[in-house]
Amino acid sequence: MYTHILVPVSFDEDHNTAAAVAVAGQLVSEGAKVTLLHVMQQVPKYAANYIPRGFQNEARQAISESLTTIGADLANVEGVVVEGPVGKTILKWAEAHEVDCVIVASHKPSMQDVLLGSTATHVARHARCAVHLVR
Repeated sequence: MYTHILVPVSFDEDHNTAAAVAVAGQLVSEGAKVTLLHVMQQVPKYAANYIPRGFQNEARQAISESLTTIGADLANVEGVVVEGPVGKTILKWAEAHEVDCVIVASHKPSMQDVLLGSTATHVARHARCAVHLVR
């Protein structure tokens, strides 16, 4: 079906990442690639002085290891950790790496999501490829 599937991974408890990874396993073609992408929020400059030296690198390494664990049951899977604003970074990464399907785990919308929108909504509205929302 698809040759390159992107699964943005959030470690929030209310996101159903396991279901999104399972859907990726069902939709991926033989020999195709699955990328598990985690976007780290950039630390604001005013807070940077309060974060211990090396914390970002340690966090990046721990997240990378978690992505490897999450994707252990998939063939040809890669974990990628990047920094930036979440929604925009997912879209830019997908376009730059010729992703043909993004599978986004969503959560039950709250009033904040209705007013401001969620990452899943942003990706679904602006992606230039197929988007599969999992709730």
